[in-house]
Amino acid sequence: MADFGKFLVGRGIIGPEQLAEAQAIAKNNGGKVHEILVKQGYATSEQVMQALADMHGYEFVDLRDVPIPPSVVELVPESVARENAVIPLSEEDGALKVLVSDPFDYETFEKLQFILNRKVDIALATRESILEAINRNYGQMGDESADSMLQEFTDTAIDFTETEEDHDQRGEDVDEASAPIVRLVQLMVSEAVQLRASDIHVEPFEDRVRIRYRIDGVLVERDSPPRRLLGALLSRIKILARMDIAERRRCQDGRIKITAGGKELDLRVSMLPTNHGQSCVMRLLDKDNIKIGVRQLGLSERDFKTFRGLIKRPNGIILVTGPTGSGKTTTLYAALNDLNRPDRKIITAEDPVEYYLPGINQVEVKHSIGLDFAMIIRSMLRQAPNIILVGEMRDYETASMGIQASLTGHLVFSTLHTNDAPGAVTRMVDMGVPAYLVAGSVIGILAQRLVRVICSKCKQPYTPPDREIEAAGITPEQAASANFMKGRGCNHCGGGGYRGRLGVFELMKMSSRIRELAFQGAPTQEIRAAAIKGGMSTLYDDGIRKVLEGTTTIEEVFRVAKRTE
Repeated sequence: MADFGKFLVGRGIIGPEQLAEAQAIAKNNGGKVHEILVKQGYATSEQVMQALADMHGYEFVDLRDVPIPPSVVELVPESVARENAVIPLSEEDGALKVLVSDPFDYETFEKLQFILNRKVDIALATRESILEAINRNYGQMGDESADSMLQEFTDTAIDFTETEEDHDQRGEDVDEASAPIVRLVQLMVSEAVQLRASDIHVEPFEDRVRIRYRIDGVLVERDSPPRRLLGALLSRIKILARMDIAERRRCQDGRIKITAGGKELDLRVSMLPTNHGQSCVMRLLDKDNIKIGVRQLGLSERDFKTFRGLIKRPNGIILVTGPTGSGKTTTLYAALNDLNRPDRKIITAEDPVEYYLPGINQVEVKHSIGLDFAMIIRSMLRQAPNIILVGEMRDYETASMGIQASLTGHLVFSTLHTNDAPGAVTRMVDMGVPAYLVAGSVIGILAQRLVRVICSKCKQPYTPPDREIEAAGITPEQAASANFMKGRGCNHCGGGGYRGRLGVFELMKMSSRIRELAFQGAPTQEIRAAAIKGGMSTLYDDGIRKVLEGTTTIEEVFRVAKRTE
């Protein structure tokens, strides 16, 4: 595809530097160059697919403007369309024109011709638009479909009136006993993938089972199955996650490997006993989410240069802080992706290992056998690493070991649960680490949150009310040159006006003044004031910068950060 990259440059869609950067990421982390260009925001899916069609002489179809006759849709079974991410467009002289997103997937074309028993011509469309068209035309995963899907399981002849206890006592394999439940779980995961959910929540209540998906950090409720299906549903999930299906009183954790939406996914499963039964949360871990570099995180140009400088230091501690779900793991993995070279040894200690990174030695904490963070750090130092990642500095022993590692010539990455960057200094001192060690070992602290990004398909200019601008602390000069935007809601974003998330950051580099304050054990407010005076941009300031650029909205910034008076 090297020629295609040059073709994109020749078309003026991307620049040579952007192509070189995407090629470097593809070489180091795997993946296709044109997909990386889209993920980085250097080109849209439509631009790439149009160029691919022009280069190889195919027709490009924008599915948003083209209705597909139901008589044509019926020619390809839904299961075939979903499994191969294809959709029929038209029929002419016995040949069926089918839309695909990969013109080089000859194996799929041959399979389609065999299954459909007719000549198949191909045209190109973006994968995203094909999947949306499948949902729209087959209706399996749309809003109305959940009712019909659940009705299928409600009306099934299999007896689901048994309780979870009945399942547990029989101990039978739900794979064999309840085929519809197998499909229900598979469809639930497939729908979550289609909707870009990060979690699936199955929550039992007295009279119903609630299913919710977390999409772009916000929980969205879906149509839920009857309460009487809870036992079979949980038993199926437990079997997939290799859990004890007879255990209902204790918490359990497990993992599921599953293929959905054309992707191989890792699901981290957690079972929690509640007063109405076990609550289940499945975390969808998509490997594509971690194939990004530091450039794509959303750091301002100044913070990006500072952070890149920090991670290239030979030793010291770099801390990433923020609440659960604020993207700390993604940031750390982005840094490791940049540093992952054959001449460097990288070891991580994680609880648990969420994503598997090629070329990096990852160790999972196992408290049941005494394998905790401190023990892993102690042992990993004997392996002579250059870079260490410690999942979380949660106690004195772990923090102390991390500091010792940094003082003996290692670069150490870790996370802390604090509200802002300056608070991490006093948090470590509160854990019992001597102030002089904190001052001498920490080289930078990055606090972060995630804000939703305005949908690129339906964003439009917007003028916020004066009171909102005033409350946000935006000056008249800033407002005059601002590019305020808002999403009106469309199919692409599910009507919400937002699609995807981006980080807002607060990067505090340990200057001599801040080291001095840390050494003296100064309070957080004093360290914060000194950092701002030294040029630190706060979480709120960075959020407002993204509002002025038209990336997100004032409401989103208010949701995750507070204005510093």
